[in-house]
Amino acid sequence: MVAEKQHFFSCLDIPPPNMVTRTVDLRSDTVTKPCEAMRAAMANAEVDDNVLGNDPSALRLETEMARITGKEAALFVPSGTMGNLISVLVHCDVRGSEVILGDNSHIHIYENGGIATIGGVHPRTVKNNEDGTMDIDVIEAKIRDPRGQLVYPTTRLICLENSHANTGGRCLSVEYTDQVGELAKKHGLKLHIDGARIFNASVALGVPVHRLVQAADSVSICLSKGLGAPVGSVIVGSESFISKAKILRKALGGGMRQVGILCSAALFAVQNNVAKLENDHKNAKTLAVGLNEINGLKVNVSTVETNIIYVDLEESSNLTAEKLYKNLQQHGVVVMLEGPYSIRIVIHHQISETDVQYTLSCFKVIKLFACKSCPSLSVRTQGFMI
Repeated sequence: MVAEKQHFFSCLDIPPPNMVTRTVDLRSDTVTKPCEAMRAAMANAEVDDNVLGNDPSALRLETEMARITGKEAALFVPSGTMGNLISVLVHCDVRGSEVILGDNSHIHIYENGGIATIGGVHPRTVKNNEDGTMDIDVIEAKIRDPRGQLVYPTTRLICLENSHANTGGRCLSVEYTDQVGELAKKHGLKLHIDGARIFNASVALGVPVHRLVQAADSVSICLSKGLGAPVGSVIVGSESFISKAKILRKALGGGMRQVGILCSAALFAVQNNVAKLENDHKNAKTLAVGLNEINGLKVNVSTVETNIIYVDLEESSNLTAEKLYKNLQQHGVVVMLEGPYSIRIVIHHQISETDVQYTLSCFKVIKLFACKSCPSLSVRTQGFMI
């Protein structure tokens, strides 16, 4: 029986679970490791006290990010969550202000409610469409009438997210962003873009970053996601915006000293890894197409625009997301659980075409094991959690 089982795995070109020596980490694009060249950049970084504003490596990164985004100034912060929080608080500097944002946005769901708990800013949500947008007329309808300020919060800000993670990394077009920007100006509001993966959106759309964010008053850009830096984000905006942001960064504990070590890694990522995003998107599409062809799995291939894939399992199948997750893990493939019958996969620059094909093979064999009609099921399911 053991020999038959090993022969079965060899036919599918994957090792049995007890012989797995490789890891394909698809949990997120935040799991990348610095390459030797990036580590060398960190080791050789020029540093000084960044709280005092003198760290040369930090200044180089901030200058480059301001140039890329077409904004006056930039500021390095430890995380995207802090970057978004600072941006919202700068624009909503009066407690009891209100921000309009998507009900499925990262700021609203995954940032600990910081804008409310720390900043006293009230979130007013608008339903995110399947492409990550919010209907313009609904946004406008959510803007408070200033005459009701005795009882209502005062609307001061609109937030967008590009690419939009929870809808599968969908990209917001220039035309749409410009329309929201025009709406904000019409009502005297500010526009902030959570651009954690704005470089992914730029590459996918074929539009320069500065044009994608032209209508925004501020943007938060994560350098430790698609670009593969180990730590950090940058926020960009006007000189006056960044001056206020520096004060808030210090108040929130984000003022760090010889931060040039991190900024040098981030600058290396910006200069070297943006060009790799197109291949990430290609690998994501290849994997999405292959997964969608496996009986019992469903991927909306048309929505895979960047590096994020959502995979749904048929609820009538003999496999739950948790069982699939654990079986994949036995083969060295790591994904993210999203629900009882849903998983998330994120491609990054350290995932090769070979990794993609290996992952597909693992999915295929696990689905075969879960199929009650498979011959020799008693042999093939040994050691699997189905």
